[in-house]
This record gives sequence, C-alpha cells and structure tokens, in this order.
Amino acid sequence: MTRREREVTDPAEIKKMLDQCMVVHIGLVDDGMPYIVPMNYGYEFIDDQLVIYVHGARKGYKTDIIMKNPVCCFEMECNVQPFEGRLPCQYGTVYESIMGRGMIEILEDPEEKIHAMTVLMKTQSGKDFTFNEKLVSIVSVMRIRVSEYSAKRRPLPVAKAVEVKH
Repeated sequence: MTRREREVTDPAEIKKMLDQCMVVHIGLVDDGMPYIVPMNYGYEFIDDQLVIYVHGARKGYKTDIIMKNPVCCFEMECNVQPFEGRLPCQYGTVYESIMGRGMIEILEDPEEKIHAMTVLMKTQSGKDFTFNEKLVSIVSVMRIRVSEYSAKRRPLPVAKAVEVKH
C-alpha cells in the first residue's frame, strides 16, 4: 500500500467495513486473461483467517474458470462519496475499501453450502435464515479462503485556509 496513512488495521474497523460493503468484485484468470465479476457475499473469520462466501448459477463461465484456476483476488468498497475542490485536481472521492487474494473453491458438501448461505444472508440482510439441502442444491456456492488482504480509508480532506489579498 502506497499511502500508509490511509491503511486500516484495527480488526473492529475492518469488520465494520465488511458489514457495510454489499458487493465484492472477484477477479479470476482464464488462460492468462482477466475476468472480474461483482457478487453479493458473506464473510466470517475462522481462526483469524478471513473467509468469503459467494453464490451463483451452477453452470457458467465463472464456474468453468474456477474449475481450471482457483487463484483469485477481490475488491470491495463502501461509503463512497465524491467531493469537490477549488481546482480540478482537488476533486476526489471519500471511500473505504478492502482488497485481497486467496483461493476460491466450489463447495459440494450440503452442510458446508447451508452454512455458507446462512453466513451470506446474515451479511447481506442482518437477518438469520434457515436453509435446507434442497434450497442449496439449486445454486453453486463458493468459498474464498483469503491468504492476504489490506483495508484502506480515504477521508474527506481537511480544507486549507485560503489567503485573501486586499
């Protein structure tokens, strides 16, 4: 991370960001070509390791790529708000973001899929839902075991005093 002053390392702040972001952008590689797909997600920490769950269609391009190459990266952002400045180069955007890498796998075990979908829905809605084997059998559920990640916050810049000449 280039701008270390923007780095967020407090686990409670990172969890808050994970709770506020609603979409994760998953980056995959298909025979050397990048592919990025936005997805709803759920997350949990298992023994201090971030684990992200996503779901989608049982068949398709994304599934084909994952079967060939499980290496992935991800990015999510929240609290995005543009701001203005006096000069064009002083315009910008306030945001919080999390980026990382890991391995993505398609879950086959019904109990793991039920757990993942329960976590996903809790993250997305704040509510507890009950799933059964039949419900999770119609979707593909994937787990990302995150190997590394970083979090960042860009706050609103402090306005500088403007010197007025009389």
